[in-house]
Amino acid sequence: MSNRLVILDTETTGMNQESGPHFQGHRIIEIGCVEVVNRKLTGNTFHVYINPEMPIDPEAIAVHGITDEQVKDCPKFAEIAQEFAEFLDGSEMIAHNAPFDVGFMDHEFGMLGDGWKSTEELCKVTDSLKIAKDKFPGQKNNLDALCRRLGIDNSHRELHGALLDAEILADVYLLMTGGQTSLILSDDDLEGGEAAGRIKRHTDAMQGLPLVTLSDEELSEHEAFLDMLDKKSGGNCAWRQELVEAE
Repeated sequence: MSNRLVILDTETTGMNQESGPHFQGHRIIEIGCVEVVNRKLTGNTFHVYINPEMPIDPEAIAVHGITDEQVKDCPKFAEIAQEFAEFLDGSEMIAHNAPFDVGFMDHEFGMLGDGWKSTEELCKVTDSLKIAKDKFPGQKNNLDALCRRLGIDNSHRELHGALLDAEILADVYLLMTGGQTSLILSDDDLEGGEAAGRIKRHTDAMQGLPLVTLSDEELSEHEAFLDMLDKKSGGNCAWRQELVEAE
């Protein structure tokens, strides 16, 4: 398995049927990718808006807010295909409901003619929706529901957007695959997601924090607090036990 993950989301002109005579030929209009190496976000992203060369369905605009006018001067897929393929190459691509994104991507690559690899030839494909369904059976597992369940703040997500959704999915995927993160078992236990811990991304600016030395008075107050805890717990103060074990 590759240590380099590419968390991906796409926005499109509309919904395609999987195959057959009802395939409508809808196109990708936005691609957002976030790079994760050794389970850490690197800050490296791939993000582009694309001229789909066809009208965007009103129903799709209601979801992502991207209009024909906004993308009319954007590059066509053929113009960004090489850079996009290179960004994916050799990675493990994570997408929520991956068959949807892969179907559109393979449609776009296929329209370029011979010599272009399919998505699964470029990278390993992992469907985070399948992971969520296995981990939380019988529950809603769309991105918003998972954010509520895992305590991820997505209040800024008023409309779908490929890069924003990829960033949110990166947090969701890392929490889902990183072991237990909360004792919350269902959406009913949540109050707006506040009950669970929040993800905090630390930057270099967070390093080198000053070491604070406690005064004698502060140390005395701390010991008095531990005495109180020790008395209330019948001699089982966890902090005192840890100190004894450390010695």
